[in-house]
Amino acid sequence: MTNIILDTDSYKHSHYLQYPPGATTVSSYIESRGGAHNKTLFFGLQAWMLKTLNTPVTLEDVDNAAWICNQHSVPFNRTGWEHIVNEHGGLLPLVIEAVPEGTLVDTSNVLVQVRNTDPACYWLTSFIETSLLRGVWYPTTVATNSYFAKQTILNYLAQTSDNEPEPIAQFMLHDFGARGVSSEESAALGGLAHLVNFRGTDTMSALLAAKQYYREPMAAYSVPAAEHSTMTSWERKGEKDAYSNMLKQFKGANIISIVADSYNLFDAIEQHFAGSLKEQVLANAEAGSRLVVRPDSGDPIETPIKAIELLMEKFGSTENSKGYRVLPDYVRVLQGDGITPTTIETILGTMQERDISAENIVFGMGSGLLQQVNRDTQEFAMKCSAIEVAGQWRDVFKEPKTDMAKLSKRGVLALTFSQGAYHTVRREELVGQNLLRPVYENGQILVTENFQAVRNRADGIGLSRAQVAAQ
Repeated sequence: MTNIILDTDSYKHSHYLQYPPGATTVSSYIESRGGAHNKTLFFGLQAWMLKTLNTPVTLEDVDNAAWICNQHSVPFNRTGWEHIVNEHGGLLPLVIEAVPEGTLVDTSNVLVQVRNTDPACYWLTSFIETSLLRGVWYPTTVATNSYFAKQTILNYLAQTSDNEPEPIAQFMLHDFGARGVSSEESAALGGLAHLVNFRGTDTMSALLAAKQYYREPMAAYSVPAAEHSTMTSWERKGEKDAYSNMLKQFKGANIISIVADSYNLFDAIEQHFAGSLKEQVLANAEAGSRLVVRPDSGDPIETPIKAIELLMEKFGSTENSKGYRVLPDYVRVLQGDGITPTTIETILGTMQERDISAENIVFGMGSGLLQQVNRDTQEFAMKCSAIEVAGQWRDVFKEPKTDMAKLSKRGVLALTFSQGAYHTVRREELVGQNLLRPVYENGQILVTENFQAVRNRADGIGLSRAQVAAQ
């Protein structure tokens, strides 16, 4: 879809006829009104702007949209769109302000604000809602879920490991979601949102998006890994040979991930990895390779923990200074089946109860990461909050008595940080710095950041002490 005139809801085409006479400017905002988390990690606007706003509308686009709207039985604002083509070179006369990407913001605060700059295009602000809101809510929601999953992991590492948590945590939640989403674009944007927090992925589209939209040459890493077809193609009688081949082919690789539940996970550990192949595993360890055993069936809580305990029985373990057991560095377990933020918490909590350090396990998440979210996960909305009519600004808001949670904000807005939290205020009441910064104006993208800058902000690097404490 390259024609932004058609990248909207059908009813939007009738809205230019519905505003009060004399309307010249409309100001709207995007917020997360609440949801699964009380904060959101803002991400994805830059990708949307580069993909969507750099392509000028043409007269051919106008003609195509006019034909479709006519056949679709909705009005079409040909005069308005031809004005944008003729007077603005097809680029949208808008100002977009936003909080810097990677910022963790308390819910119920403005994240993005947009208004038209040409009085003839008062209708344009709300017209782009469908595309803009979709471009923000999905990557922000994935980044937020991923962020809070990381906080869970960091918390358990801090309690149960002697090692610095952050370097370990960066590779403890691997993205397996590419095949489970509805489109390649979702894989790219959702996968990239996850990589704000982590460094491991099998979603290659996310790597391309990082390079295209955030100037990141390599955003994440993967490892040689088996799937069931490559293991079971050796037949059951050749199971040991399949594992041995993996260890041989990738000897020297930092990590070799082997799915081991094709027949019997615990037999594979006891009879092969800790039995007939133990010397090969140890030789690989000498060459710098870590074996990661992957269960892929059974109870997602108990199965990986039992696998860890069996590996400890066969390969030994040490007790760290905090009293938790740790496998030898050359062997770990990867649980990638049935993983959600909730199951991560449950697995790590159960491991702690059994005196097992969190560093013994890594996770892979598929649809739970990239697909099991929607706009209501964080209750995202874009609403008009102010309109200028005949030179006078009016507040615009909704106040539904049937659902006061949908009460919307009034006026032209600003975002501040004080007393350990973010606050949305009316622009005229702003005291101090407005954290909304202009990122787009009249066809020019004003701010583009590299991916590391976004990551640093999410990690609290460069923030004030109060902002870091608020995270």
